[in-house]
Amino acid sequence: MVLSDKTVVLGVTGSIAAYKAADLASKLTQAGAKVEVIMTEAATEFITPLTFRNITGRPVVTKMFELVSEYSVEHVALAEAADIVVVAPATANTIAKLAAGIADDMLGCTALATKAPVVIAPAMNVNMYQNQVTQENIARLKARGFTFVGPGYGRLACGDMGLGRLVDVEEILVAVCQVLGKKRGDLAGKRVVVTAGGTQEPVDPVRCLTNRSSGKMGYALAESARDRGAEVVLVTAPCALGKPHGIEVVDVATAEEMFGAVKKAVAKADVLIMAAAVADYRPAMVSKSKIKRQQAASLTLELERTPDILGQVKGEFLRVGFAAESDNLVANARQKLKDKNLDLIVANDITTPGCGIGSDTNQVVIIDPSGKAEKLPLLPKREVADRILTRVAKMLAKKR
Repeated sequence: MVLSDKTVVLGVTGSIAAYKAADLASKLTQAGAKVEVIMTEAATEFITPLTFRNITGRPVVTKMFELVSEYSVEHVALAEAADIVVVAPATANTIAKLAAGIADDMLGCTALATKAPVVIAPAMNVNMYQNQVTQENIARLKARGFTFVGPGYGRLACGDMGLGRLVDVEEILVAVCQVLGKKRGDLAGKRVVVTAGGTQEPVDPVRCLTNRSSGKMGYALAESARDRGAEVVLVTAPCALGKPHGIEVVDVATAEEMFGAVKKAVAKADVLIMAAAVADYRPAMVSKSKIKRQQAASLTLELERTPDILGQVKGEFLRVGFAAESDNLVANARQKLKDKNLDLIVANDITTPGCGIGSDTNQVVIIDPSGKAEKLPLLPKREVADRILTRVAKMLAKKR
């Protein structure tokens, strides 16, 4: 969403990692961005301009004054058109030239002339990266407002192990979205706390009471808020999803632990979104040793209520709750909205195909305090998250 209709100038320099820039260009294009690629002369030795032209559908600039692009006549035109400039991979040579203000090629001219933010993803030999000169050049550019992402640690093209690898394309994409979001996003400057996953209440050292929540909806909400410029804290119960980049992640297991983490996280929050499937009950007594199989035909566990996080946590922030129901969807959600004094509730019928726990899609009804219900079609969970946060952003704007 944040990349839609944005002009991204992608600078590709002479590194073996240049092939990864093709994947980055593809993902930026798929996200709706207009991608203008500039290649240094050295970059064309590793990957052809034709590759990028086919991916982006745009001419590729390789020389300062070649007439293959509408931006080539005036050598700073790309700098003026850019919403963001991304240099990936960025060699030690390119970083040094930018730090010194050298503009002897189209990439240098663009990066130095633009008023748009610049993101740099280094890729080089570990010794080159750790060299004092390179570190001073990076520090100088950071002080001027350039954003650096990476490098990563791992095996390098030369066979050495160490810092110098181009970070994953996904991490670069996140950095781009964050930079754009903080500048123009509708949640820029806001702090958003999101809960996700299904809590686990221990029975003994081996067993626990839990649910089938995958955490996908909560993670989608956290990532969407991040890309809109928010500072995001994700309080997550155990799940199989990887940790999202650019988000503070707090791992918890039980409802009590989640309650404590949420109370701490919302101290300066603007929004709390409770997407986690929190256990309503937990064993009253937890066995210190594994409960062995007995001859008895049954085993009885005494359960007690867990904390009502949404009902008990205090603060001057917007409260968004979720209601996963199997019957009386809207009526039950409206009652929960009222009982917990929420600003918004998102309800879904878990018996509807494509909306069950663990699915990649969801069909929800968004209900506000007036009782008005907006039913969304079946959508990918990330798109559902975007729709929810659009509502949240508008509510915050009215509150302000």
